Amino acid sequence: MQPTLIETLHRSEGVKLRRFLLRLLGSADAAADAHQETYLRMLGALSRTTVEHPSAFLFQIANNVALRMRNRRSLEGTLFQPVTDLDLAQIADGYAMPECQVIARQELRRLAAAIDALPPRCREVFLLVRFENLSNSEAAARLGISRNMVEKHLIRALLHCRRESQERMRNRAMPSRSGRQDFSGSRI
Repeated sequence: MQPTLIETLHRSEGVKLRRFLLRLLGSADAAADAHQETYLRMLGALSRTTVEHPSAFLFQIANNVALRMRNRRSLEGTLFQPVTDLDLAQIADGYAMPECQVIARQELRRLAAAIDALPPRCREVFLLVRFENLSNSEAAARLGISRNMVEKHLIRALLHCRRESQERMRNRAMPSRSGRQDFSGSRI
């Protein structure tokens, strides 16, 4: 019964649906993909339930498919930006310079020290959420505390790390009180 309804919908609404999707997505290829996905989802829905207004339901499915495709395209556009030769050269130069590696290692040690300085429960929550990628709810369940408490620990940890980072930046910006020194350590 469903294949017959799908065929009827395709004959009566197919052209309108394709135009609708083209208007939403702005690309004939994307509209064709969404058109096919819409009918597949409609077929799946009809196997689970009866639909009183199949045409309206079809267009609602199409709208949802188009929205999901636009969101995905937008997300992929921000995640997968093209890399130029200049970008690759800067990355290679950054890895090639030993002083950059030393600075990065020092920053990691300082961050690790800041995390180690946190109270035990606060540190545990921070590591679960930020490094093991647990959600706040999952961390709360694992530790036997409320989600609200997890959020409080996270805020405390993040503020602590930010303060430590800002303090490092202030210390780096302040000139030495003993005066300038050359590379050998002698005062100039």
